[in-house]
Amino acid sequence: MNKDKIFEIISDWNFWFKPLPHTHARERYEAEIAKKSKSGEVIVIKGVRRSGKSTLLINEIKRLVAEGIDVHNILFVNFEDQRFRMFETQTLLEDIKNIYLEYIKPTGDLVIMLDEVQNVSGWEQWVRKEYELYHNRLYVTGSNSHLLSAEFGTALSGRYLDIEVFPLSFNEYLTFNGICVNSKAQRLHNKILLQQQLNNYIKYGGFPKIVLQEDEALKIETIKSYYDSILLKDIVARYQLKNYQVLNDLALFLLSHNATINAYNKLKNNFSSSFDTIRDYVEYLKNSYIVLSIPKFDYSLKKQIANPQKFYAIDTGFSNVVSFNISRKVGANLENIVFLELKRRGKEIFYYKTEKGREVDFFVQEENRIELIQVSATLENKETRHRELRVFSEAERELRGEIRALLITFDNSEVVEYNGCEIEIVNVLDFLIADNAS
Repeated sequence: MNKDKIFEIISDWNFWFKPLPHTHARERYEAEIAKKSKSGEVIVIKGVRRSGKSTLLINEIKRLVAEGIDVHNILFVNFEDQRFRMFETQTLLEDIKNIYLEYIKPTGDLVIMLDEVQNVSGWEQWVRKEYELYHNRLYVTGSNSHLLSAEFGTALSGRYLDIEVFPLSFNEYLTFNGICVNSKAQRLHNKILLQQQLNNYIKYGGFPKIVLQEDEALKIETIKSYYDSILLKDIVARYQLKNYQVLNDLALFLLSHNATINAYNKLKNNFSSSFDTIRDYVEYLKNSYIVLSIPKFDYSLKKQIANPQKFYAIDTGFSNVVSFNISRKVGANLENIVFLELKRRGKEIFYYKTEKGREVDFFVQEENRIELIQVSATLENKETRHRELRVFSEAERELRGEIRALLITFDNSEVVEYNGCEIEIVNVLDFLIADNAS
């Protein structure tokens, strides 16, 4: 073991001898991290690769230092650094900590931050040991939802709190672009500008680096590099897959057909693969966050599990880069944007089908009511308007309890009545910026 070399690597990532860098704030996540850190439990930050988890840790370091913690008492380790590969992974975490203690000589309690920790075998047992023996503050990030949940569920059951991070919301996207909207009046006054920004947001998505990149060609190349990195690092290497072509084809299909219901049997036939292979590969794609899915709502949990899932891209930039005709995806991309916003707001989401087989895009169970949400680019066509409104009255007759019917569109907001059902038609800007400007 070369102690000097290990120290050089960890020193490059820490701020013992250099100032903290300029970063963009993500207030919603930072407030959640600060609140949960007070519990003393391990803080687990998980989400798709390049969604900003490392930056959130740096912002947490800034907060801790501002509260009086000595920066020398904070150890940040980025396990994406390829230089760590030359060392024995079984003892790497303990080696890093001991070398840090020897070289920096911190006094008092430690704050240990392990970024992309899934790259180190046995990390969960080491974290548990640090938690139980030394009571250090521990933060962990990772890009694999199943790995983190399964391994922490076994090793640290009841000892951790997790935070799921997504690419930028539209509110955050505006902030990154220096646009502030704090009232409905501002929203209306800047409607054209906001619509232009929304078009760009839908086209290229919300990965922080993509948002800050001005060159269109570089945006596209960077999105492609993210996609390749997720497939190769988070799936192929982790699960030791031999059939990359089927995985890639399946990922491209699901991303190109976002906001679409797909059954495993249908996918199996499309790719001439076994049911088990398709099921496993879909799970790998979901674990790495490249695609997300929702089930069909049913009062029977058994039927709910058996029904086909509806798939969405983690970011519409992914969906658009791999699609051959973006102009035909306006409705699907708009629905994808609404889905991601509902996920950010912590909603449990299903899709719903009426007894006549008509689909409601989103079924959201609130405490005292059900929210039925339909997404349509425009209602200008009379047939489209009739079709989109009709499904609400059918669903309302079938479901129990209080119902809120919401139709999100690019059209102007209004409230209408259809067959005795009150329906809120909401412009997507009003929906997305609702938290900022009421």
